[in-house]
Amino acid sequence: MRRRTIALSTALLAGALALSGCASGDPLADSGGETPTSGEPLVIGSQDYYSNEIIAEIYAQALEAQGVEVEREFRIGQREVYLPELEAGKIDLFPEYTGNLLQYWEPDTEARLSDDVYTALDAATPDGLRVLAQSPATDQDAYTVTADFAKQWQLTDIDDLAKVDTKLTLGGNSEAETRPYGPAGLAQTYGIEGVGFTPIEDGGGPLTVKALQDNSIQLAIIYTADPSAAENDLVALNDTKGIFLASHVVPLASDRVDDAAAKIIDSVSAAMTPADLLELNARSVGEELPAAQIAGDWLAEQDLA
Repeated sequence: MRRRTIALSTALLAGALALSGCASGDPLADSGGETPTSGEPLVIGSQDYYSNEIIAEIYAQALEAQGVEVEREFRIGQREVYLPELEAGKIDLFPEYTGNLLQYWEPDTEARLSDDVYTALDAATPDGLRVLAQSPATDQDAYTVTADFAKQWQLTDIDDLAKVDTKLTLGGNSEAETRPYGPAGLAQTYGIEGVGFTPIEDGGGPLTVKALQDNSIQLAIIYTADPSAAENDLVALNDTKGIFLASHVVPLASDRVDDAAAKIIDSVSAAMTPADLLELNARSVGEELPAAQIAGDWLAEQDLA
């Protein structure tokens, strides 16, 4: 789905970088104004996942606007398919997720919180590849409640569940009951005792959302970037102790992505917030817009186009 080339002036990009706090001035300034990654086009890939394709398209359009030639290899599949292609040098840039990627390379990692996960991932990344700056945007499991329930009990963080003096029931796929983020893990990590569990086998989908809205459960495990959160006024509780593995959007790059191109991508990552990613996904699911349009609109809104 989705191709579109947009014009991006050096002055506008400089302004966007200043706003994002990522850098001051043109990301090409250190290269003397030369076009980055001259030579063969950079190959940009994506997972077979609509949200990942949108991010990849944002990378592609941001680079094209600065004169970088790119090729799109989208909807490749899962890590078992595309990571060997990256490691072989056949793909140059790929939007990834810190926690999930780290667990692929280090299944027994003990890193949980954002900075620890990123540091461990940087160390685990194979030769010939590197992770660029991680984005504030996340796409990871989270304990989720309705906005009304959060307001009633003044909930912001998972720790705040200690304030709730009524029975709490967690809903999720059946395997969650015995996972580290199930009721026993909640008690061990946060000291929240006596939480019940109701199996709902739709991976945080409409049945789970309905159970929250009906108050048959009070907690659900739903991805932070799932459009159903915005559509149904749901709130993800901040995980201050890492019961869920932190998983921020992060670009995985080959050595062919030079410093000038990396600065362009880093400016995109710095500008993308969790709310932005949620809105990008909602536009895809709700409005059924192509990735190219969603990407171009977002870049323009961020003054990156």
